[in-house]
Amino acid sequence: MPSEPPPPARVVPTWTEPVAVAASAVIGGPLGRHAVVGRARFWTPLRVVLLAAVLVLSMGWLVKAPCVQQHPGPTGKLALDWQDGRQYVSMCYSDVVTLYSDYRLTGTQLPYQAHWNDEPGTSADTVHYMDYPVVTGFFLWATARLTMHYEEHAASGGLPTGLPEVVFFDLVAACFAALWLVVVWAVRRQRPQRPWDAVLVAISPLALLHVFTGTDAIAVAAVAGGLYAFGRGRPVLAGMLLGVATAAKLYAVLLLFPLLLLGWRRHQAAPALRASVAAGLTWLVLNAPVAVAFTPGWLELFRTGVRGAPEPDSIYFVLSYFTGWLGFDGQQQPGQTPVRLDLVVLGLFLVCCVGIGVLVRRAPQPPRVASLCFLVVAAALLVNKSWSPQFSLWLVPLAVLALPRWRLLLAWMTVDALVWVPRMFYYLGVDDRGLPPEPFLVMVLLRDAMVVLLGVLVVRSVLHPETDPVRALGTDDPDWPAPVRREPAGPAPVAAARS
Repeated sequence: MPSEPPPPARVVPTWTEPVAVAASAVIGGPLGRHAVVGRARFWTPLRVVLLAAVLVLSMGWLVKAPCVQQHPGPTGKLALDWQDGRQYVSMCYSDVVTLYSDYRLTGTQLPYQAHWNDEPGTSADTVHYMDYPVVTGFFLWATARLTMHYEEHAASGGLPTGLPEVVFFDLVAACFAALWLVVVWAVRRQRPQRPWDAVLVAISPLALLHVFTGTDAIAVAAVAGGLYAFGRGRPVLAGMLLGVATAAKLYAVLLLFPLLLLGWRRHQAAPALRASVAAGLTWLVLNAPVAVAFTPGWLELFRTGVRGAPEPDSIYFVLSYFTGWLGFDGQQQPGQTPVRLDLVVLGLFLVCCVGIGVLVRRAPQPPRVASLCFLVVAAALLVNKSWSPQFSLWLVPLAVLALPRWRLLLAWMTVDALVWVPRMFYYLGVDDRGLPPEPFLVMVLLRDAMVVLLGVLVVRSVLHPETDPVRALGTDDPDWPAPVRREPAGPAPVAAARS
């Protein structure tokens, strides 16, 4: 009877990662040298990291729970308990809680068709529309409709209920939790020889704080699925997922640039071109109906991005605050478009892209997909005039795939997550016993420095492949589809003579 084949070789974190070695002391120390690996029937690495993600996401919901508590208002009617800046003091603020009413999702009109003014009687220049991409906008609208139907039937059916904003948040949070599990699953599947790297995505402090802060989980899950599909030789499916991701968050389109660069370097342009065409067509199919039917509402996203002033999380605001510099556009009135700053942001990002192109050309061997994707997204965040805390979720799976060094990644994620604390008390205001800007802005600089450090180490792994932990396993790039090998045609079979 043939013997069972040995399990595939795996990287054991308790042998290679100081953080895992220290943590293993709780369960008796590192894995034994003669332990049998890969034979577990139920507690496989995938199930373990998914369970860890469920626990972290559950704690993440508890972090946001103070912002969905209710209290009787002045008239006795229930309202959200956001008194005395509770959303900042409890550090539970979430955009999702405010979206139900702020974006008029419960009216008779479709998203991007509905519009409103800041105050009745104001000029037409203050008309607002939904300023989220179409996939995110219609997801929010559909969830709001589901909330309304639930509220209608809850009272008569004896179901638990609450304020519509609370039900809406819980439904959105359940969907985002499932999407983050998809991210964990995709990262685990992309690294069969490093199955435990996915635990960094599962237990990330950024996931704990920010999966439910904004709507970014939709795009991050689609990106993770797209990169996984691309590495498995399905470029059309990968492109469709990246198209969906771009229709949920515009940053996802940047990932096509590394794919095209690597296709050029590897002389295998077909997979990258197919993925790019599929992404473009998918994005067009999703956006064209809205762009044609509700053009002003569809353009609101782009108008908001162009007109926005530098936010406190950006390097431009930090420099302006500490130096007294008035910025590239000087003193501006509220709502005025910072034209020069927009051009500088675009120029700096193009310079970064040129640098990445030079890196691809000069690398001793083609860089890995994850490495270039991380560099492109990190560059976009560093030079952009907006870096909301939840945007850091974009980097989490890319960083784990590009630079799986546990101690370093956990240090960066912790620093990035800690930006949330002074940020909340900065927005609370000094007059309400909050913090002055300095602690928050110093944390922003520290976060940026950590991301730059990660970028430098990724560049080093590209220029010196022997330092790359993934390539140390003897693989080229698990995220690039293996070329299809065609067997040479043999001689034609000889037909048997008929008797």
